[in-house]
Amino acid sequence: MNASSSSETTDALGSDGAPEPGSELLAALLDGMDAALCAFDADGTITHWNREAERILGWTADEAVGRSGFAGWAVRSADAGDVQGRLLAAMDAPGRQVHEFALLRKDGGRVLVRTQSAGVRGADGKPAGVYCAFSEVHAQIDLERAIALSEALFDDASWGVVLVDVDLRPTVVNAHAARALGGGRTSLLGRPLGELIVQGVEDLEGSLHHVLAEGPPPTPAELWVTLRTPEGQRRRCWRNGFLRLASPLAEEPVPLGVGWLFQDVTEAKLAGQEADRLRFRSNQLHRAASSAAECEDPMEAATSTLDYALAGFADHVVVDLLADDGAPRPVRTLSTPADGPGPCLPVSGGSVPVRYATGHPALQSLDREGSVRASAGAGAEEWARERQWPRDSVHALCAVLRSRGRTLGVVTFLRTAHRTAFERPDATYAETVAARVASAVDLARLLPGETDPPGAGSGPSGA
Repeated sequence: MNASSSSETTDALGSDGAPEPGSELLAALLDGMDAALCAFDADGTITHWNREAERILGWTADEAVGRSGFAGWAVRSADAGDVQGRLLAAMDAPGRQVHEFALLRKDGGRVLVRTQSAGVRGADGKPAGVYCAFSEVHAQIDLERAIALSEALFDDASWGVVLVDVDLRPTVVNAHAARALGGGRTSLLGRPLGELIVQGVEDLEGSLHHVLAEGPPPTPAELWVTLRTPEGQRRRCWRNGFLRLASPLAEEPVPLGVGWLFQDVTEAKLAGQEADRLRFRSNQLHRAASSAAECEDPMEAATSTLDYALAGFADHVVVDLLADDGAPRPVRTLSTPADGPGPCLPVSGGSVPVRYATGHPALQSLDREGSVRASAGAGAEEWARERQWPRDSVHALCAVLRSRGRTLGVVTFLRTAHRTAFERPDATYAETVAARVASAVDLARLLPGETDPPGAGSGPSGA
């Protein structure tokens, strides 16, 4: 093999003693390799030895080049024949041959190396020698582990893994992340995150910018996002971890982007929120019961119960009790202030009959003897005015008041635009509150000296 070693050997010199053209370049390339490399000619004589081989074994190129194999210096005598035979066998074998050998360092220590060897052909196509690249086994195993980890993350990981470039565009997406983002592993590449995420993209991009500039946060961060998918928009909560990626080949770190790992924790988050909500409402009901027990006036107990129920639940509440003067109709008896927050109190000036149009949610609740939910569409203020509710009302929940098998009226909880619409769990809570209020109202009617709303009576169970 006619090529230069990392030191200037006679192989690299011309007939006049000057280096052959390109020998300096070849020596520089060999010495710059991260792997140790040596080469043998067809007779087994070492022709090349680079700096990494010197670092691993301690033998310099001057000491190694020209030796016949490793026998007697870089391998034990008992192993020399087997090592030499396996290395030179690569001349006649197709492809690369991988072996592990125990080699000797110059200081007498032993080091286990993994070699990759392949034959070299001369100009005539005949075997001319062997080149052998080797590295310490533990370093090779570390590299293989890193590669295996990378492949596993992008194939089989149970959480989303996305590599994002410095322009904040996905460059690699694993299967889990592709499913979570609502696309394919290739269709998501290079697209701005804003095309995939409808809401929450500003927080996500802000986190990615921070990682590029300052490094990863010390703990995972939770973000709520709304995704754009073929099936429509989906709101999800992700627990995110970030890693800043930098090139290991540069003298100073060069940012390559961000490794973004995330896990969908929506179900756990919603379950936690629901548990917190139930705990709070249970505490409120307990406080309401304790307060109501101290009220001499049953109607005061009813208003106290509603005040506790409103906290964190609704913005307004109105209570319409049934009156009967030949035709049953609801009478506005209790309410919170229409123009702002305040306690629930008897209607100023006395109970007022209300004329609800057919299909009014309160009438539906009375007719069904159950709860009814309603929300405004466009023109929310007109919607509230037509239903004789405070003008900022956007969402309503009506629950019927029943005690001793009779319908006494209906309680309506109202939310403004800054709250979400009422849901089924909210209706369950409202029904629990309504049952307590109904018991207090029923008691108020039974006590001597207490009067019903004008024209009130037990009435039928509908209106």
